[in-house]
Amino acid sequence: MSVQAIKPPSDVRQQVSQEEWQARVDLAAAYRLVALYGWDDLIFTHITAKVPDTEHFLINPYGMMFDEITASALVKIDLDGRKVMDSPFPINPAGFTIHSCVHAARKDARCVMHTHSVNGVAVSAQREGVLPVSQQSMFVLSSLAYHDYEGVALLEDEKPRLVRDLGEKAFLMLRNHGLLTVGSSVAEAFLAMYIFEAACMVQVRAQAGGGELLRIPTAVLGLAQGQMSKVTLGGGGALAWPGLLRKLDRANPGYDS
Repeated sequence: MSVQAIKPPSDVRQQVSQEEWQARVDLAAAYRLVALYGWDDLIFTHITAKVPDTEHFLINPYGMMFDEITASALVKIDLDGRKVMDSPFPINPAGFTIHSCVHAARKDARCVMHTHSVNGVAVSAQREGVLPVSQQSMFVLSSLAYHDYEGVALLEDEKPRLVRDLGEKAFLMLRNHGLLTVGSSVAEAFLAMYIFEAACMVQVRAQAGGGELLRIPTAVLGLAQGQMSKVTLGGGGALAWPGLLRKLDRANPGYDS
């Protein structure tokens, strides 16, 4: 039987706390928004969120398309990728390699989002990485780290190097691989990914234009974090998140089931 043919248990909401259910709804929405914006790679990336007040995490059922995921279908696991709640769905333990070390190292990493978007991978393959050529890039560059490609993320011994490279940054460019963002909430990680992806898209298009690129001066780049706080009213992704959910309700409802 295919994963798509398996139905999520109907009583998940009754089995979990109100806080966990809200985390499930937000994470399922994030998966569907990633699909809506075209950043998904079939089934082959992950977004994880920590269950509040626990050391457990929520991850996608492996084999389900991102635009199908619901709050009830999400699988609850521990830091070793083992299920801690009955679920009919499989997971991809290898897919949690990157996420597990970030969650373990960063207590503020309540959500870790990873994509293989075409624009993101294209820029990750460029030696200079993100260039200061757009307003979006300014915000990314204020908190950006890089991690060199070591193959598909399957090896445990890559984890310390990944954690070292990420440090306390919010944006991580995985060379030749894709993009990763860290947030204190699903909303914050999603907004960061939106900005990261936009910076990469603008860069690729600007380069394709063939003209000389105009770089933002270093002095202006230094204003980024303070200005970002002002334009989001200090709330990270919280200001945009309700509108994104309304957009999703119109385009692809049902994530909160």
